[in-house]
Amino acid sequence: MKRFTLWLMLALAVIGLDQWSKLAVLAHFAEYESLPVTGFFNLVLVYNPGAAFSFLAGHDGWQRWFFVTLAAVICSWLLRLIWLHRTEILQPAAFALVVGGAIGNVIDRLAHGKVVDFLDFYLGSYHWPAFNLADSAICLGVALMILAQLRESRRENQQKAKPQ
Repeated sequence: MKRFTLWLMLALAVIGLDQWSKLAVLAHFAEYESLPVTGFFNLVLVYNPGAAFSFLAGHDGWQRWFFVTLAAVICSWLLRLIWLHRTEILQPAAFALVVGGAIGNVIDRLAHGKVVDFLDFYLGSYHWPAFNLADSAICLGVALMILAQLRESRRENQQKAKPQ
């Protein structure tokens, strides 16, 4: 139970950092206001009623509840996986990052009807779609899941290749 609790604390830390950062941006920026930080990065306040890359953003609002429900189902499944893999390191860390990020964005959908995004990276006039810390945690978590699966596949292949 102790290890499971540590993974839940990681998810809670992601939620806390994500919500703190969004509250700071909401307190200091008007919508579409931008603050250049470097030659390739701005802080900006934008809202996304859709999913990644504004997928389904142009619809009339049904997507809000669809994404809340989808996140609840996925988080429930990932919490079970955290429990099953609680003694490992890579897999439950990955799952906890995704859970924390998903819940951070669900909080936005429930509070604002859309997700608060504020990290704007660009090259010349090309801007990557704005995102937030929750999105970053989800991407990092998915990358760690892939890494864990690749490591497991390599381990299994090495086991098969060993002479018996």
